[in-house]
Amino acid sequence: MSMAVVGMVAGMALGFAGYFGGFGAFLLVAALGAVGFVTGRFVEGDLEPGDFFRSRERGDRRR
Repeated sequence: MSMAVVGMVAGMALGFAGYFGGFGAFLLVAALGAVGFVTGRFVEGDLEPGDFFRSRERGDRRR
């Protein structure tokens, strides 16, 4: 399935949640979609748990 189709399905799900459930349901569906996306990236091996918890070194700070 292409990323365009995945994006379209996600947008339709958010639209239905917003229309039928209100803004709270829209936010819930968006948050759960983000969690699912990150979990999928972990399963595929594109992300490592340490990517979120590593501290920056002094040389990496941006101003």
